[in-house]
Amino acid sequence: MTDADDLMTRRRATWAAAEHTLSASLPTISARLARLATARPGGVDLGQQVDVYAGGIVGELEERTAELLGCEDAAFFPTGTMAQQVALRCWAERTGSRVVASHPLAHLEVHERSAYAVVTGLRTVHPTRAPRAATAAEVRALGEPFGTLMVELPMREPGFVLPEWEELAEVVEAAREREAVVHFDGARLWECTTHFGRGLAEIAGLADSVYVSFYKSLGGLSGAALAGPAEFVEEARAWRHRYGGQVFQQWPAALTALEGLQRELPRLPSYVEHARVVAEALREGFAAAGVPFFRVHPGVPHTHQFQVWLPYGAEALMDAGTALAEETGTCLFRMWTEPGDPPGLSVTEVTVTEPGLAWSAEDVAREAGALVERARRVEAAGTAGAPEAAGAAGAAGTEGAGAEAAASGPEPAGPEVSN
Repeated sequence: MTDADDLMTRRRATWAAAEHTLSASLPTISARLARLATARPGGVDLGQQVDVYAGGIVGELEERTAELLGCEDAAFFPTGTMAQQVALRCWAERTGSRVVASHPLAHLEVHERSAYAVVTGLRTVHPTRAPRAATAAEVRALGEPFGTLMVELPMREPGFVLPEWEELAEVVEAAREREAVVHFDGARLWECTTHFGRGLAEIAGLADSVYVSFYKSLGGLSGAALAGPAEFVEEARAWRHRYGGQVFQQWPAALTALEGLQRELPRLPSYVEHARVVAEALREGFAAAGVPFFRVHPGVPHTHQFQVWLPYGAEALMDAGTALAEETGTCLFRMWTEPGDPPGLSVTEVTVTEPGLAWSAEDVAREAGALVERARRVEAAGTAGAPEAAGAAGAAGTEGAGAEAAASGPEPAGPEVSN
């Protein structure tokens, strides 16, 4: 293990131990086992036998998912990547076209090792390369035919952004005009209702098929679902088996997914609303600290996740955050990366969940200022990224470090560990 590995291990341990965050860190195995042992989602008979190659509690999850999304049926998949590949393969067979219209920043393109091409033999075309969803005009103007339009809701890479409802409906209509089907990559669809002002079933009803994740927003162990017409989903189950997704027992994932649907799904609108409070407070804190350039994007978050850009090195920001977490038990942000475009800036992703609801705007603004001040000291000392950097940052002083409040972002600001 290198010094850099040791430093990151220390950082992660410090972030996980922080008492005040905007979203929880990954739990320990013992904590996860304890929660699994006490999971009691309503209506689930825990005295039933475990599932065997689907059925049982997995079937209950599929029925509940289809009901929530207003679809005829839904199939559970062990990973979202598999669900996406199966959906696009099935539509390719049905439409007679192996061309998928997507976005170059889509999860399909960035985080799945080109599985759509390497494994499934598909090809993508891009109506736009702008860091936003394609417009109806761009879909209509695409210079070659395609069989499926895939829309990611929200788009993570550009900042968890969503189109307006009318824009989304127009894009779907444009695809239909070109005799294409529409598939929603809805891994984070659950938290889109606030922005759209529509229920899940109405949103999902625009598409021919929808993929949703059970761990990204709902806190499940793992797993995903593919929902749509009954005949399509039945075909997807056959391809799920061929892709290696016919798992012997999946009751732990199904149980925690059902718990997430019961516990977290109703809370997501409150997380979205508070994310907007946090975003505004961060802007106020950075401005008060005299940061020469910063960006909180989107200005008004579309979901409970958004980006923060600051003009400091990623290592300095992580060192500063680690030092503050060690001293005060607060963790403002976790992972930072330097994308290189624009140069001189670092970016992180912020997620607001249950722990963040306790933070006031004043708390967040104060901690934003404390982090910026500490990051400046780290850069001035020239110790950013050194094994002793966090300690050196702590020795530089603690003025402005609030001990009562913190805001936290998720770790995946860099390459996503994805299923």
